[in-house]
Amino acid sequence: MIPQWAKRNGWTPWHLIGAVALPVLAVLAMFRDWADIVYIAWRDDEQSHIFLVPVIVAWLVWVRRGRLTRCSPTSGWLGALMVAAGFAANWYGLVEVHDGLRHGGAVLLLAGAFIAVAGQDVLYRFFSAFVVLPYLLSLPGVVRQSIALPLQTGTAYLTQHILLLFDVDVIRSNNLLVVNGEAITIAEACNGMRMVFALFLVSFAFAYGTALRPYVRIVVVALSPLTALLCNVIRTVATAWVYGLELSDDAKMNFHDYTGWVMLFVALLLLMGVVRVFRWALLPVTPYPLAYEYG
Repeated sequence: MIPQWAKRNGWTPWHLIGAVALPVLAVLAMFRDWADIVYIAWRDDEQSHIFLVPVIVAWLVWVRRGRLTRCSPTSGWLGALMVAAGFAANWYGLVEVHDGLRHGGAVLLLAGAFIAVAGQDVLYRFFSAFVVLPYLLSLPGVVRQSIALPLQTGTAYLTQHILLLFDVDVIRSNNLLVVNGEAITIAEACNGMRMVFALFLVSFAFAYGTALRPYVRIVVVALSPLTALLCNVIRTVATAWVYGLELSDDAKMNFHDYTGWVMLFVALLLLMGVVRVFRWALLPVTPYPLAYEYG
């Protein structure tokens, strides 16, 4: 049964069927590449943020669901062009043995297959959800290291000084902390790369999943690296303290793993605090009262 608003905008049962069937066929056509993406996210902790992408895409679509009543299935060249580009990128990735191009082609093909049926209007009104899709791709090692190394050094430095404030016996040598005689390498105890992209996704979801003015959204997203560093320091301080206790190795590792997910909620609270600061300063934050219908 098609809703009345869909009929008014020109949607037919075939449009709805195609909007589901073509993306499914796109995934099946490149099933090996999608299996690779899931495998990488499952086996590599630094790529585990990939599992957040479908959740955040669904969230951004849900809070904008009211926009569906203004979408028409307009046919255009963009969807077909994305499909062709997806196939070309995937083929070239196979020839050159480049995983990034293979996976990128699979993601582009999926998005193009949906837009080819649903129309460019859907892309325009739900653009923020499509922006998140590139985070399904794993970063090259060189790029990851260029981000991880400065983040680890900064985390080690701040963690040392915070622990000293609490009279904890700590010595630092580059990224190595010695807490109560036990050595802790920041890259092992709390690798910043395991959080930075997950926290960026949380920041983006908060900024574009809430009715905020454009400048507030830009500030929230721009603060995501600082939020990641702050959350990483909080996590590392707690982890370093636990590693200095006489606990089993399993208990220490479990604490480290669980606090990684807890930090996502801490980041969300920090971002909510930023918005409260704007309100406290009497700056306009929301463009309209209905946050979730038109966000």
